[in-house]
Order: sequence, then C-alpha cells, then structure tokens
Amino acid sequence: MAAAHPDVAAVRVPVGEKGETILYDERSFALLEKETRRTAALLDACGIRQGTRTLVMVRPGLDLIRLVFAFFMTGAVPVVIDPGMGLRSFLQCVRRTRPEALVGIPLAQIISHVFRPSFRSVRTRLSITGRFPRRLEGFGEGQGARLLRAGETAAILFTSGSTGAPKGVVYTHGMFDAQVRLIGKRFEIQPGEVDLPMLPIFALFNPAFGMTTVVPKMNPSRPATVDPLHIVRAIQQNGVTNSFGSPVLWEKISRYAEANSIQLPTVRRVLMAGAAVPPALMERFRRIIPNGEVFSPYGATEALPVAAISAAEVLGETRSQTEAGAGSCVGVPLREIDIRVVALREPPENRLEDTVELPAGEVGELLVCGPVVTETYDSLPEASRAAKLTDQTGRVWHRMGDLVYLDANGRIWFCGRKAERVEAHGTVFYPDRCEAIFNAHPRVFRTALIAWGDASKEGEEALQPALAVEPEREAFPKSSAARAEFAAELRALAEAHPHTRAIQKYFFVRRFPVDVRHNAKIHRLTLAKRLAHVTP
Repeated sequence: MAAAHPDVAAVRVPVGEKGETILYDERSFALLEKETRRTAALLDACGIRQGTRTLVMVRPGLDLIRLVFAFFMTGAVPVVIDPGMGLRSFLQCVRRTRPEALVGIPLAQIISHVFRPSFRSVRTRLSITGRFPRRLEGFGEGQGARLLRAGETAAILFTSGSTGAPKGVVYTHGMFDAQVRLIGKRFEIQPGEVDLPMLPIFALFNPAFGMTTVVPKMNPSRPATVDPLHIVRAIQQNGVTNSFGSPVLWEKISRYAEANSIQLPTVRRVLMAGAAVPPALMERFRRIIPNGEVFSPYGATEALPVAAISAAEVLGETRSQTEAGAGSCVGVPLREIDIRVVALREPPENRLEDTVELPAGEVGELLVCGPVVTETYDSLPEASRAAKLTDQTGRVWHRMGDLVYLDANGRIWFCGRKAERVEAHGTVFYPDRCEAIFNAHPRVFRTALIAWGDASKEGEEALQPALAVEPEREAFPKSSAARAEFAAELRALAEAHPHTRAIQKYFFVRRFPVDVRHNAKIHRLTLAKRLAHVTP
C-alpha cells in the first residue's frame, strides 16, 4: 500500500474536538511504513530481535500499530494480554508467558517494578511516552523486513477467559496470513475502504487489507461504556465503510441512532461478534445502514474465522427458529475450514478417529480444522492435550468448547458453551436455546441460564435449571410484588415451550458479569456461584 498508494491515509487517531468536529492525528501509508521501519530499528537497537518475547502494554492507536508491525518486521514475538481481566489473572499470565522484554507506557513500567516477581524474566524495557515519535527520528529505516517462515511464532494472544482461566494462544505468521485471506474473501473487503474497529486487535488487519483505520474514541478495557455519539460522529466524519464490534456495543449505538433518526449511508458492512447476535438487533441495524449489510462472524481466539452469516439469511430464513429456541445459526463454514460435530465423552479423545461423529440435528461439540486453527497453547501442555486432536494425516483439530448441531444445509447452529450447559432432571438444558425464549419479553435486556441448588442433595434442593434476568434498566422490579409479577410473566413464557417448562426459578440481577474484551459474553458460571445461596 505504501508503494501503490503512498498518500492514502493509513490511520487516524482522535486527539481532540473542535465544536462537533473530531480532530485527528493522521499518517499516510508511506509515512506509517517509514515510522514502522524506524521503530523496527529502535527495537533492534534495544535488543528486541527475532524470537524475543515482548509483552506489549500500549494503548490502542498509532503507537500500537507501529509497534506490532515493527515486531513482524524484526521477527520479535508480541505478547498481548487484556489488562481488564484483573490484576491477579494478568500477573499469572505474565509469569506463565515469561516475556524477555516489556514495551509499554510509563504506568506499565511502574507495574512491572511493583510486581517484580511476576516480571523477573524481563531483561529489556522500552518506555512509550509522548516523546516516542521524536525518538524515532534518530533512527534510520533499517534493512526492511526479515524473511520469516510460515511456521514461525508470530504472537501470543490471550483468550478472554469467559469460561475458564485465560490462556495464551500461539499464532504463527502463516495463520495471520490465512486470516487475512479468509476474512478478505468472505466479506469482500477492498483497498481504499475506511474501518472503525471497536476491538483494538482488528485494527492490525487493516494495513494488510489496504483499509484506513479510524481509531474510535472509547475505553478499550470497558467497551460497553462507549458514548454512541462519538461512534456515530466518527462514522459520519470519516465516511466509514466497515466496523467491527460486539452486540452490546451495536445495541447501544442502534438505540441512539434510532432515537435521533440517524442513518449511516457510507457503511457497507457491520460485523457483530463476541456473543450470539439477536435477530432483532440485526433488523434494527439494517435500517440504520441502508446501503450496507450486517454480518455475524463466528470463531474463537484459537480459531478465527470459522463461519459467518448475513442478516439477510437470518431474517429471511433462521430467525423464527432462533426465537422459538432452536439456537443461533452462525452459517456454513468458510472455505478451507473443515468441521465435525462429535459426541461428548469424558475423558475426551486425543485422536480424531476415536471420536463419534453425530448426524445432522444432534447436539454435540464442534471440532474445527484449517489454516487459521492454532495448534497449541503457550506453556500449557495439559490444556493443549485437552483441546487439540490430530487426525491420521497429522492435521490438528481444535475443540471449540461450543455445543452445536448441523442442519440439512450444513449450517452450524450454536446452542451454548459446553461448560455452561445445565444437566438436571435427566435432561440437558442449553443456554442459547433456553434464553431466547425469555429474551423476547419486552422488559428483558438479557438472560442467563444457570444451575441452581445443591448437587449433593436430592429433590427440590438438588441442582435444577434456573434463570438469571437482567431487565431493561428502567424496568428493574423494586419490590417483592413486582418481582413476583415479573417472574410469573417469565414462567408463562417457559410453559409455552417444552424445553423451558422445567425452569421455575428466576433471579433478577441489575448487571451481569461479562468478559472484558467484548463486554458481551455473560459469565454464567460466575452468576451461578453468586446466586447459589440466594432465594429466588
């Protein structure tokens, strides 16, 4: 892009406002390339070279983009950990990863000294301050990028930890290359487009696509607190054509746009991911982007992308089934991705040929294989053995941890996480299939299926399916009578469907615990612990 379109804007970072206009610090592709090469030369001078594990603690924006591509130029290995996961989990991830270098803002440097035992592997520190661009001026542009092999480690990226401890996932350069290829083809992304990525890591794909990155004005560690006005204004001012965000973000933005009669005609596609996307949200957002389409890509940190579905397919074919409790259809697998739905077994098998493949319509665990499927977790051999299988050709398959089934057209229907299913009364209750029934209530924002009771007891006190309810903010029941009335309405919905009739316990919660990355994945296991000794 720097050679073909040197003057096209590569990245715009908000630096302030003048009236209703957002002010940006902008870099062209040519200038970004030049600064990235100088950053690579600086890293090399600091001893951060090919294979150096480097913990990156830099705020999203221009510095992060320059640094990550400089790591790729030198062959150094960036380690990216969500700081919002909590200090204890964060430090545990640092200790396990054993970074040799730390590139971060001054606060990150202070943390590394205060919690020195967790950072004892760090030998090199590079502080990123406001003077960083000036510091780059003292370096030449080096010899260019090193030639790296597809199988070399490119980065360590951490899972969100929504159903367990966060784990470092080993990415290779070949996997990143395949991601760019599959995402670009599936969504027909063209050079010259403008992207507003509301998940910082997605900004790193844009230079490879030839898209201009507009960094949004938001707190990346708390995305659900975003002011929708800032997002709408950024889209309008920059002619944004593409944007990625979680359903919770788009819910907030769509309500703001509808309340203010706003349409966004420049947007060609909106990607919603991080949790199941309600069909009603897709329908609402299509009205806001009259010249675009909504897509829901499906995958995980360990395997992304796996599948995708458009709003047109959801609203035209699958919506009625989803709202009746059939689960969420996430589409057919992308080209180059192989899948298999297998029966659950304890302990799980390590060879693909030992699994039992299920026919269409039967719920089981999803296994995936392809060029974007990672092969191992970092420094977690037991977790790798539990999540990875090999077939007779030596290919690695990943257990998604998701319960799904296939329909007659080969589409994947998501029913919930394996760890969050509820087994009671000789029946398995699936979160996504049950919650859809209750989410249709006009006063419900979202719900969460949980197991409630005492597993060591029998009868009424034994584990049973229950529902945690997060009402719309203004609809939260403030008295016992209001809670009883609300619960009765939900119970009536449950009675109308065979797979939810056994759900008789309802808990009203003001705010669900959610993942730090998307603020969309509900921590159902955490909710179950909190409500274990609460009387509904």
